[in-house]
Amino acid sequence: MPAVLSVQSRVSYGHVGNAAAVFALQRLGCEAWALDTVAFSNHTGHGRWRGSLVPPQQVAELFDGIAEVGVLPQCDAVLSGYLGAAETGPVLLDIVGRVKAANPRALFCCDPVIGDVDTGSYVRPGIAEFFRDRALALTDIVTPNRFELEFLTGEAVSGIAEAAAAARELRRRGPATVLLTSLETGADRIAMLAVGDDGAWVVETPRLPVMLNGCGDVTAALFLARRLRGESLAEALAATAAAMFALIEATAARGRAELALVELQDELVSPARKFPPQPL
Repeated sequence: MPAVLSVQSRVSYGHVGNAAAVFALQRLGCEAWALDTVAFSNHTGHGRWRGSLVPPQQVAELFDGIAEVGVLPQCDAVLSGYLGAAETGPVLLDIVGRVKAANPRALFCCDPVIGDVDTGSYVRPGIAEFFRDRALALTDIVTPNRFELEFLTGEAVSGIAEAAAAARELRRRGPATVLLTSLETGADRIAMLAVGDDGAWVVETPRLPVMLNGCGDVTAALFLARRLRGESLAEALAATAAAMFALIEATAARGRAELALVELQDELVSPARKFPPQPL
């Protein structure tokens, strides 16, 4: 059973950050160890929240406690998401380095949480630059959305061909695999694209008229879990895209502002509707 150390935000109510990724990892058969970078009552999309940043030194101390138990050789991957502060970046890279020293086969899957096309950047100063200038070189899998892909590469992306070219450019900067989590390809279509050693693949699904927080967190967790289970790039991409479509469709149908993650948990494992991957 793969084990994943997930370093990202935590909310008490709802499903974003570790409150989304940990459950998704567990449903795909992974042990999930959570290190929280912020502790909020709910995600900021609600317009009001309570809580605070977890100080970087506390994140480091908690990781030291995990290391002292002697379990780092059992860790198969580090998954990172929302950092909260730029000062947490060096702590994350130290964590990745120590996990890889204990298990050289361990992967670093980085969700470079910076912003989105509808919001622009929503992170504190220095975080976006940390991902671009420091984290990418150590990353095995990176999972940007369109806005983040454009920032990391400095290239405009408006279609599938441009997205694939930008993903290939990003691979030259370190990551073996790039998963573009969302790209609108028309008024009623949206795509997920993966580029790696197995080539480039795209999956298109209907575009649903809803914007929900936490989708990127779940996407990264599902894709990483499937790769750890030995699925090919195309298989992991197709299953992740299908699961996310089912999750978003069901959440929208229920009129909710939070992902219906628990209700749709079986779809995370075995999506009923299939969307075939297409080679590029």
